[in-house]
Amino acid sequence: MDGLVQSNPITEENTMGMQINTNVSALNSYRNLSNTQNDLSKSLEKLSSGLRINRAADDAAGLAISEGLRSQVGGLKVAARNAQDGISVIQTAEGALTETHSILQRLRDLAVQAGNDSNNVESRAAITTEATALTDELDRISKTTNFNGINLLDASGGAAKDGKMSFQVGANGDASSQIQVDLGKANVAAIASELAKGSLSGTGTTFAIADLDLIGGSGAFTKTNKAGTESVTITTGSLGTVGNMTSVESYADALRKDDAFAANFSVEVVKGANGEGTGIVVKALDGGSVSGVTTAAGLELEGAEGTAGSASGLLFDTAENASLSVAKLDDQIKLVSSARSELGAVQNRFESTINSLNVSAENLGAAESRIRDTDMALEMVNYTRANILSQAGTAMLAQANQSNQGVLQLLG
Repeated sequence: MDGLVQSNPITEENTMGMQINTNVSALNSYRNLSNTQNDLSKSLEKLSSGLRINRAADDAAGLAISEGLRSQVGGLKVAARNAQDGISVIQTAEGALTETHSILQRLRDLAVQAGNDSNNVESRAAITTEATALTDELDRISKTTNFNGINLLDASGGAAKDGKMSFQVGANGDASSQIQVDLGKANVAAIASELAKGSLSGTGTTFAIADLDLIGGSGAFTKTNKAGTESVTITTGSLGTVGNMTSVESYADALRKDDAFAANFSVEVVKGANGEGTGIVVKALDGGSVSGVTTAAGLELEGAEGTAGSASGLLFDTAENASLSVAKLDDQIKLVSSARSELGAVQNRFESTINSLNVSAENLGAAESRIRDTDMALEMVNYTRANILSQAGTAMLAQANQSNQGVLQLLG
């Protein structure tokens, strides 16, 4: 019929009966509420820990990157502390070298003073006494200057590494992450040994005595030193007449009693397998080489001539030796100056390294924070949303659970 609206018939497909075994609305509400509670729990965890990534499930790739950055940051912080230790080592060594410089300067002043011939024997002895004490102090400084039990001024470097110490100033294990400090030039022990009071006597020249009957009369021993060649004459009276010697020992005693010989030479007897004297060794007291004898028959040069000695330490007994001591001290002062300048350069390098490490640690820490830390403002938005949804979901679940109460009315 025209003008009449036909309604759709009611079928099983578009109507829902009243069931009590399966409350679809309640199940739907419960599922959504569970999801909301899960989100709320995650938000609470992030807000309480301050971390966006608390477990690998939160962001697997981000976790791997942030852990790598965290390793770098931790390594850089430790490396900065290592560099600080390096500065402490250098400052300890340089402090001792400062006093070493002062001692060397005082020794040089004494050497210059000893170069003046207005000093008598007692004055030179007093200078030597003070110089010896100062040299002993250098040796003491070399033995007592240490950092954490590691001697710094005896070239050991703590592990017999020729005075070289390595410092880890990087987060990685490559060679560029280390700085080496060379304390080899700061070897105060070697300086003390070099300046210790020494002797100018050479190795000496050995003479064989072929025939004692030819020994006697006058003779002359020749020595050569920096001043040139000098012939020292032995008087006839000291040695007696030719053939007067009964043994090599008696000949050596006669030489020692001669004033000219005793002032310039020393003599030792060479003994054979049976203990008998077979020759003599003559040394020049001023370090010169004894090159031979003249007019002293019966002496034969045995082997090579002795070599001239050189001062192994500081000597102030003559103006010439004092000048040599000044030159030796100048060399040691230059050596210490060079060592201090190198240590100063390395200290400046350590300070630059620390600045660089701190900047890198700061930047890498910021990078890790951007990946791993929670954006508190954004997470509060998520938490508020989840909290409201949780309250709404709880209310709706309660309503859904009450929706089937109408069945009870049908049951009377």
